[in-house]
Amino acid sequence: MADTLDLGQLRSLVAVATCGGVGRAAAALHLSQPAVSQHVRLLERRLQRALLVRDARGARLTAAGQQLVEEARRILAVHDEALARLSAATPAPLVVGCAEAAAEQVLPAVLASLRAAWPDRRVRFLVDRSASLAAGVARGTVDLAVVLGASGDAPGRLVGRLPLRWYAHEHAAPDDGGVVQVVAYTEPCALRTRALAELADAGRRAEVSTESTSLEGVVAAARAGLGVAALPGAGAPRAGLVERLDLPSLGVVGIHLATRRGLDLDVEAAALGALERGGEVATDVAPARHPAITLTAP
Repeated sequence: MADTLDLGQLRSLVAVATCGGVGRAAAALHLSQPAVSQHVRLLERRLQRALLVRDARGARLTAAGQQLVEEARRILAVHDEALARLSAATPAPLVVGCAEAAAEQVLPAVLASLRAAWPDRRVRFLVDRSASLAAGVARGTVDLAVVLGASGDAPGRLVGRLPLRWYAHEHAAPDDGGVVQVVAYTEPCALRTRALAELADAGRRAEVSTESTSLEGVVAAARAGLGVAALPGAGAPRAGLVERLDLPSLGVVGIHLATRRGLDLDVEAAALGALERGGEVATDVAPARHPAITLTAP
């Protein structure tokens, strides 16, 4: 007699009995018919008993097969009930997104606060573009996200602001024929739209010389001297880049907290509290033209 029985093999045998044949059982279990037949054969080998008899009308259970099906149903019921209880007692990880353009300024301080807010719950962080995170919140695959919005139609609740600054390599060539070469995210991108609009309003001719789908690509292109990049900035300057003070001021970009529909209000409140506690991330800001990150009252 076998010491243990395989649950997958037992499910296959029960499905054969319930569905009335190997073919129907395979379809119900989303398995191939040979896989279900193999499961039954393995059970027969373990128990050293015939469980199915195949004839012209198909397959039918033997007396031993019927007895095992009755036991298997009890075993599987207990197993599935226990699994359901354990799953209910272990909540799914909380998926928290942060816009990559602000991650350097916002994430280090906020990360610790978020984890402290939910000490007994797993938290999974996702760093991506604001547009992708907002789409994830709308689909329900992201529980809450800290996103950037440079316009009034940004998703979520405004919880703070970051200054926007122009960055370029210190030895970058001057503007080509008076045309400002801009390095930017691929569209859609609120920072790109803001940058081009401010240049146009100031009467500066501009063109996007390089675009990238990631912050790493934008920063790398700016460091290579391919153009200027409009990026959130607070505190220490970005490594390998200097600020271009001769270009029009970009103002600030809003930090928004977007939450999926149906999210527990206590979770949202904890996130707001974490942002309040972790939001003051820049303390060494010099000119008044460049305020540090500031938070609005929730």
